[in-house]
Parts: sequence; C-alpha cells; structure tokens
Amino acid sequence: MLETCDSPGLLPIKSAISNMLDLIIPVMESEQIELEDALGRVLAEDVISSINVPPNDNSAMDGYAMRCEDLTDTNQLQLVGTALAGKPFKEKVLAGECIRIMTGAVIPQGTDSVVMQENTEVKDNSVIFKQIPELGNSVRKAGEDIQQGQVVVTKGTKLTPAYIALIASVGIAEISVIRLIKVGIIATGDELTPPGKPLIDGAIYESNRFALSAMLNSFPVTLFDFGIVKDNKIDLNAVFAQAGSLCDLVLSCGGVSVGDADYVKEILDNLGAINFWKVAIKPGKPFAFGQIGNAWFCGLPGNPVSSYVTFEQLVTPLLQKLSGQTYLPKPHFVAKAACVIRKRPGRADYQRGIFYRDDQGELWVKPNGKQGSGIMSSIANANCYMVLEQDAEDVQVGESVNIQPF
Repeated sequence: MLETCDSPGLLPIKSAISNMLDLIIPVMESEQIELEDALGRVLAEDVISSINVPPNDNSAMDGYAMRCEDLTDTNQLQLVGTALAGKPFKEKVLAGECIRIMTGAVIPQGTDSVVMQENTEVKDNSVIFKQIPELGNSVRKAGEDIQQGQVVVTKGTKLTPAYIALIASVGIAEISVIRLIKVGIIATGDELTPPGKPLIDGAIYESNRFALSAMLNSFPVTLFDFGIVKDNKIDLNAVFAQAGSLCDLVLSCGGVSVGDADYVKEILDNLGAINFWKVAIKPGKPFAFGQIGNAWFCGLPGNPVSSYVTFEQLVTPLLQKLSGQTYLPKPHFVAKAACVIRKRPGRADYQRGIFYRDDQGELWVKPNGKQGSGIMSSIANANCYMVLEQDAEDVQVGESVNIQPF
C-alpha cells in the first residue's frame, strides 16, 4: 500500500539537515588565486594583516592641524605649510603654528588635532579658529580599523565585495581558497524535452536544470551538466556512475518517487547508498540523500517547484558545509496573515507568498495564488516563503506567520 502524502514516519526537515551536516566532510584541497578572482570563493586559511590600517594617524576631513593646547590663550595660529594625502608635511610643527591638511593626509609631527575648514578663517598667513577642538578631534588613529597581526578575515568565509576590499586594504594580492566544488546535474524522465525543440504528445519542457544551474551560480562550484536521461536503467546507470566518479555532489531531478519507472532509488541502491528518503516537507517529500561512487547525492523531485524548494532548503546547507563554510540558517521574519492560509498537519510547508507593509509599517503576507508543486509562477511572482511548521494547521487572518524573503 502506497503512503499518503502526509504519512507518518517522514523525516522532519531539521533532522534531515542535521543528518546531512553530520555526515558531510568539507573539501580540504585549496588553491592560490588572485584577489580580483576571489568573489564568492571560500577562504582556506585566515587572512592576517602585516600592517596597521590606517598605517599612520591621519585626518578625517579637510581643515587645519594644530597642537590643541596652543588654542588655550589665543584663537589665531601661523600657517606654515600643507599636508596632502600621499604627500606628508615632513617638518615638525612648532608651538603657535598650524598646517593646512586634507582628508587622509598624515597628521604632521607636533600636531594632535584637526579643525574642519568651515570653522576657520584665513587672513594672510594666519588661521583664525572659530572652534576650540578637543584633543584628537578629527584624527583617525593608526591601526584604528585593523592592527598589525590581526586576523582580518577568518577561514571558511565566503568572500563578498566588502571582504575583498578589506583584504586589499592590508596589501594582500593573492589568497588561499578552497578549490571549486564539482557539482553534477542530471534530469531524468521520458517526458522531458529541451527548450527550443518541438514537443511531442505527452511531453513537457525540462526546466529544472536551468533553475538549479542559475542557483548554483551563487556557490563556489564547477558545474557538470549531464543533460536529460531517459527512463532507461542501462542509460541511467551509466550516467550516474560517471557522475559519481567525477563530482563531489550529484543532483538529480525526478525518478525518486514511487512510480513504476522511477529507477533512481534502485540505481542508488546498486551504485551507492541511500541515507534517507522522504522528508516531511511540502512541496518536495520524495527527497533522497546518500552517496554514489565518490560523490554525495541528492535526489530532488521532478516537479519544478518541489525541485526548487528542496534545493533552497535542503541542498544549500549541504553545499555550505561541503565548501568549507559555516552553515547559517536562512533568516526568518514575522508577518501577519492577510487572509486565511490553508495548512494540513504532517509536513513543514513552504508556501509561496507576497509580503508587504501597510501604511502603519505593519508587515503582512498572503499566498501567491495556487500552490501546486508544478506551478512555477507561484515562485517566480512571489517574494517570500511562508514557512509553516510541520504540525501547524490553518492560519487565520491577523495571526503571525514566519516568512523567509527571497
């Protein structure tokens, strides 16, 4: 007897994630790359600064540098030179003297404060100060941002533009990163047709590989696209064996359900091992995880929404761990239900929604139309998931809903 879609015994999604993360061993091989190629890569070792940033005390604004105590009995000092960014004033500034200084210029020896130019007036070779500064006013201290010997970015960090700028600011041009993770994608099914080809009777256009490839672009991976494989045991076995020998992770779409032509589970039993199969998630219950050859394996459902949701919720944590990153759950926010949201207990439900703020700034959310696992427009035209817990029931108008923005 086949299980119903909300049968007991399904693995809770949190258990599925922790199960995978407990088993996955991060890739350890590293390579040296130029900093300009580092976007999205994962650091293989800590980046340590060999300098202070800034390297010298410098001015936070355009103005005049002076010794603060010189303005105790007078508001007028003699102007004796200029300090520019990259062109320091070399001589020592004496009592009663001041220096014209630009933003970023090194604070001259003998001065300790800066007054912005708007609070001064220049007459001949003298500067009249309309503000008496506090000691250290508008001075950025050496090492204020980064100190010599400090860890600038830690191992396992996925590099963003801000991290890359931070590394560049300490003069490092090459870094050690985890090698790219090799990920294979396989779509299975006799009914699948590549876009651009004519559809025969009963066929559909294959879209899952396009979605997965696009989502994988945000990860440090090398992609192997094995194309569409028909529901033929010999062909499937050959492609899966090849993928398992080449890749670190193999993703298949389709063939993991309970139909007569769903061969993936059977092939996995022969070529590798299945750790678990069927998760209490909607859409996406027939998700499988295991190993095939040298690779980890995730069998995603064939329905496009199910494939998309299980990649985001289940494959993403695995990829983070495999590539050496620390797993960080996606952030959730709380909104109010703008209408009744239908939910049956049994599986965690990731319904597609639209969230918005009303005139009072209150956050609301509503379902984005039909929620069927084959309705890709429900994701394309939404801006969040409405995350409904496994045991939750219908949500009434005004009740709280966890949302996960796209």
